[in-house]
Amino acid sequence: MSIKARLLAVTALALALGATSAQAAGGLMTIIVNDPSNPYWLTEGNVAAAEAKKLGYEANVGASKGDTNTESNLIDTAITNKSVAIILDPANASGSVGAVKKAIAAGIPVILVNAEINQEGLAKAQLVSNNAQGAALGAQQWVKDVGQKGDYVELLGSPSDNNAATRSNGYDTVLSQYDNLKKVGSQVGNWDRTQGHDKMQNLLQAHPGIIGVISGNDEMALGAIAALKEAGKLASVKVGGFDGSPDAVSAIKAGELQYTVLQPVATFAAKAVDEADSFIKTGKTGAPQEKQLFDCVLITKANAGNMTAPFTLTK
Repeated sequence: MSIKARLLAVTALALALGATSAQAAGGLMTIIVNDPSNPYWLTEGNVAAAEAKKLGYEANVGASKGDTNTESNLIDTAITNKSVAIILDPANASGSVGAVKKAIAAGIPVILVNAEINQEGLAKAQLVSNNAQGAALGAQQWVKDVGQKGDYVELLGSPSDNNAATRSNGYDTVLSQYDNLKKVGSQVGNWDRTQGHDKMQNLLQAHPGIIGVISGNDEMALGAIAALKEAGKLASVKVGGFDGSPDAVSAIKAGELQYTVLQPVATFAAKAVDEADSFIKTGKTGAPQEKQLFDCVLITKANAGNMTAPFTLTK
């Protein structure tokens, strides 16, 4: 073989190796969560990014903070950066539909996690907690802890998130069976600890005789606990949460929070990336249907010690 032929062969081999390397890298996977200052969404982004990197992709995590304009800009950036897939926790059940359509028009598959949009057939998959099942689980435990008689209040999540209504309806389905339990007030805390604290102060002023608080998530529940402590009422008012956050687990161990309902976000965030990877490679997610529900698990003092990582329970 001549020197020129050898050089050509080496060049061809180098190009082939380069192509193989690029294919193995998988390209960029964009992950858009709501607000990573909340440990739930922080875990969602971290787990998805780690799974993407494990599968050979680059991962970029952005946050919409629940704002559809920010979300739309993040989608534009994902398109500009030629993302091979987008993992999206939608900012708004209706308002995020346009952003999903924009990504699809650019040829980028979208996998939704945690929250749904109000239109099926757009996203390749929607992976969410079984919020109705989890709410029923939480409400049943709440009755055990609070009792079957007395006044209580509820802290509600963001109205733009279908999960908020699903959980509240799930609570009502169980609690309405007890005639002597009266919901005397409710306020929207938008999943936020500070708002949970402030709204709890308002509810306490209006209803000083309550015996319990049922909350749409842990952050609002922890805010309520802070307000109850300040008012000297934590001993007489019991609080239930929803999410399974590390701070909530600590509060359970300390006897300040009665229970939380663990959302398996660490499980379905990784599964969303796996399904995106499958779709990129085969044109199918491997799941039998678009919407996939993941059952929640009750966390009490009895099993709080079995949490081995954020939002991860070892049975």
